[in-house]
Amino acid sequence: MVRDARSIFGLILSLVLSCTGAGAVAQDVGAAPASAVLVLNQERLLSQSLYGQRIQREVEAAGAALAAENRQIEAQLTEEELALTERRTQMTPEDFRPIAEEFDSRVNGIRAAQEAKGRALQQQADAAQQAFFETVFPILVEILRNRGASVLMDNRALLLSAEGIDITDEAIALIDERLGDGGDAPLIDLDGTGGADAPPANAP
Repeated sequence: MVRDARSIFGLILSLVLSCTGAGAVAQDVGAAPASAVLVLNQERLLSQSLYGQRIQREVEAAGAALAAENRQIEAQLTEEELALTERRTQMTPEDFRPIAEEFDSRVNGIRAAQEAKGRALQQQADAAQQAFFETVFPILVEILRNRGASVLMDNRALLLSAEGIDITDEAIALIDERLGDGGDAPLIDLDGTGGADAPPANAP
């Protein structure tokens, strides 16, 4: 249910910081070597950070609950349809027709409602991922500034890169330290009592 991070954050993430003097930031002794371009694996950022893993858990749990609900509804409607079929033999076509039409109308309404829930789940999953990347954005900018870099690129856009310019592990560690799993508010909520609109309580 969770979509490819590319659709949320873009194929290439460019953070041009020349106006802030990023290239002139001094490096601490023992720090990673300076590079104008750094690399990030967005899929790992989402799948291996505590915050991102929580999004995926909530999406999967909501999807499983919706699937179970659909199965239960299907079983109930099937049972009702069998009962109507049995009643049909005991009624005239004129008497049975409005009952059958009401049942068909109700089935169509239930199907539309469940399909709407499925779309809402996908929209909330997308919104949760978007909120994730927007929330971690300042952390990525901080890493770029500390490294004296000016551009951050998605690793899938590169054919070859030098060792030491991938900041994914560093970013995950900082996100886990500062954001944890994103707070207490539900990120996915098909009942409409919560959702991904609010930023994490411990957002920077």
